Amino acid sequence: MLTLRSVACAYGAEPVLSGVSFDLERGHIGCILGPSGCGKTTLLRCIAGFERLTAGEIVAAGIVLSGPGRHVPAEERRIGMVFQDYALLPHLSALRNVEFGLRGMSSTERTARAMQFLERVGLEDFARRFPHELSGGQQQRVAIARAMAPQPDLLLMDEPFSNLDAGLRQSLGQETRELLKSLGATALIATHDHHDAFSMADDAGVLEHGHLLQWDTSYRLYHRPADRFVADFVGRGVWMPGRVSSADSVEIETGRATGSMTASFPVGAEVDLLLRPDDVVHDDDSPLTAEVVQKLFKGSEFLYELRLPSGARLLSSVPSHHNHAVGESIGIRLETAHMVVFPRAVSRK
Repeated sequence: MLTLRSVACAYGAEPVLSGVSFDLERGHIGCILGPSGCGKTTLLRCIAGFERLTAGEIVAAGIVLSGPGRHVPAEERRIGMVFQDYALLPHLSALRNVEFGLRGMSSTERTARAMQFLERVGLEDFARRFPHELSGGQQQRVAIARAMAPQPDLLLMDEPFSNLDAGLRQSLGQETRELLKSLGATALIATHDHHDAFSMADDAGVLEHGHLLQWDTSYRLYHRPADRFVADFVGRGVWMPGRVSSADSVEIETGRATGSMTASFPVGAEVDLLLRPDDVVHDDDSPLTAEVVQKLFKGSEFLYELRLPSGARLLSSVPSHHNHAVGESIGIRLETAHMVVFPRAVSRK
């Protein structure tokens, strides 16, 4: 459905995107993930036709939309967009907001189409309500219905959950995925939160300073990151210095960690191993202990920050019925089926 080939964009002399390439299959949900200022919104605006490329090519449904000497206007691209603030018109009802983007239809046809899509997002009973009378999640659904009602080839969503509280955004991510799948939508979402990507995306990419570092499944971004930035951005963890002892093991301070590695290293190579909270398991029977220095209650689990006897810190996710006090020592062991390993950082002392 969507192909980007070496896409570049600049604002004046300031490059914003450089060499961005990926493919998004029809019916798939893709996610562009990265920190503020990395170029996510500019990338969506290039695909939508609001910005011109300085190099590269954008192809959708087999049609070149942007490329050397060619720029199809935004209104001719058959692309829908849901903006960060949803951009609902406050003086119009939910029904009239959805009708607003429909052209070339009679009034009766527009109303019928708008009601059809409000029904598909589960808001047929809220058609007469105004945006201020709707919750954040309901406003987002109206925005999706409005973007999908003209039946575009592609739907773009810019930070769709940034205005929602943490509890709502987690549940709404899966809900939105199910909604987009039910609509048969091909969608590309920009977000700074890897939880959004993990809950919604079939494919995801990490953008840094306008460069796409990796385009892959969410699972592989987490377990097989292409570089340290991707590894750090898609989940919390602590880098531990170690030495490769075999093709599937690394000796670190806590002992031998085993599992499949992100790359092959010769025996004896000095490396850094990323230990994520789910790699460090609470075990009362383990001879290896660590001191609880901080704890964060997350409902079903605690996120413990632990200090080893050397002073090194680890993170561990522990079921919340194990409620240990700060200052208490607990037994731990490693479960590292997938090991994120990179050559030893030059800056490490």
